[in-house]
Amino acid sequence: MSKPFDMALFLSGVLTGSKVTQQRHLRQARATQAAIQKRWQRDNPWTWQLKHVRWFFTQHLKDHSAATRYYCWLTALLVWKRLGNNQELLIRRSNHE
Repeated sequence: MSKPFDMALFLSGVLTGSKVTQQRHLRQARATQAAIQKRWQRDNPWTWQLKHVRWFFTQHLKDHSAATRYYCWLTALLVWKRLGNNQELLIRRSNHE
């Protein structure tokens, strides 16, 4: 059996700000990870595709407040940055507002 993916270790290089902000990003990243794992069976960000992240915002968060979607979007930018992907794909916050 493999070890669970360590989101804190994964994001450690890109987390900035206060401890509270860092903990919020970790909590949201873990929630995103759990939702994508449940729906798509993708257990870590290295296996995510843009469609998984878009699904998270358009379907999973559709009944959440605009503030929640915004903070999750900020966390998604950190994950995308850590993966080394082009942030322009996530900058346009299509349809989740």
